[in-house]
Amino acid sequence: MKKVSDSLKINVEVMDQEDVIVVRQEIRQLMRGLGFSLMDQTRVVTAVSELARNIIVHAGQGRVEAYQVIDQHRIGISCIFTDEGPGIHDVQKALEPGFSTANSMGIGLGGAKNLCNEFDIESALGKGTKVTITEWLK
Repeated sequence: MKKVSDSLKINVEVMDQEDVIVVRQEIRQLMRGLGFSLMDQTRVVTAVSELARNIIVHAGQGRVEAYQVIDQHRIGISCIFTDEGPGIHDVQKALEPGFSTANSMGIGLGGAKNLCNEFDIESALGKGTKVTITEWLK
């Protein structure tokens, strides 16, 4: 997978709900410009909302980056969510439906995974979490 030019890149520091709204708008605009359908935009923006909100709830602050990617004959968008929070003790358990450490319904992390073509998560206790999602243009 190859990252494309920096002119097609989003880089937003996430510290509060307003930043989540900015990230949502910028991702939607990038996807629209690449030709993604409204349905695909809605799915990915929903995942983006959940993952950006998780940064605020669990780490206090972090960063979201997104950019156009090309892989052989496909064009897509990758979004990277990073924080330096406490990390996730058990990633597999955190992806299970209904699991929550924040007294929520527990659909955020696993739900985000189910909304995207590709999902990768790395987390280390005391060091933070990095989630990467990718959606390919159909």
